[in-house]
Amino acid sequence: MNCSVVVPVYRGEATLETLVKRLGVVLPKMADRFEVVLVNDGSPDGSWAMITGLAKNHRWVRGISLSRNYGQDNALLCGILESKYDVIATMDDDLQHMAEDLPRLVAKLNEGYDVVYGVPRVRRQGWWKGLLSAAVKRGISAFTNLRTVRDISSYRVFRKEMRQAFAASRSPDAQIDAMLSWVTTRFASVEVEEAPRASGRSNYSVTKLAKVSLLILTNYTTIPLRIASIVGFLFTIVGVFVLVYVLVVYFTLGSIPGFSFLASAITIFSGVQLFALGIIGEYLARVFERSSGRPPYAVQARIGGSR
Repeated sequence: MNCSVVVPVYRGEATLETLVKRLGVVLPKMADRFEVVLVNDGSPDGSWAMITGLAKNHRWVRGISLSRNYGQDNALLCGILESKYDVIATMDDDLQHMAEDLPRLVAKLNEGYDVVYGVPRVRRQGWWKGLLSAAVKRGISAFTNLRTVRDISSYRVFRKEMRQAFAASRSPDAQIDAMLSWVTTRFASVEVEEAPRASGRSNYSVTKLAKVSLLILTNYTTIPLRIASIVGFLFTIVGVFVLVYVLVVYFTLGSIPGFSFLASAITIFSGVQLFALGIIGEYLARVFERSSGRPPYAVQARIGGSR
């Protein structure tokens, strides 16, 4: 078996050497040929200098530096498209994903699956963030009919053949797991240990989580548009009842009392209209981004390896 390990790097200067050292122990035991592709995602620290040094010291380490920060999934997309072996693994650079678990994921893959996730037994994050993340994943799973969303993790292995989904992507907002779901339904997961962060803190915030969720929903399903249509239809019915009420009051009492009631009704209907327009606007934004010709990433430099 041959294996490529893709690692997106952002503020990873303090952890990369240890990560490569661990992979250097694990990979020779499980693969005949292997490589580690470190993708510098516009990191502001000395990550690229560290990657350059590691590539010079290890023939199986390759470095790719992007021209700016494009985001984790875009950096992964770059590394995946440039990897050259049959099995592709992705993992983070913060040492929370333990390289020693990689053989277990590959063993599960060899049981006939196309994608295997390493799902932490215990997630080392705040309870509120974990709860919010789980709720978002379940919501996206229900909307997109992607049952695997509940178990997704950035620690994953999959077959090189799955790259056909990535090669066809022209969106500047890459979503690796959604694209994998286009080409296969053979997913599995393996419980793994998640180590504490070796340094720094997570770059994911509630705002980023909300942004990613919105991107997935508007890139890979039309259900939000249908929800907007249903909500609009329901409030149209409510509007008809309000009109009937107003007419009945006018012809029986001769006047329309209750300015507060009318103002509230106008506010509600205006809010619904803006809600529907906002959803339509998000879809138009996705169309604009795809038609604008912006690439998902731009490579500034490469080092190591032979292609």
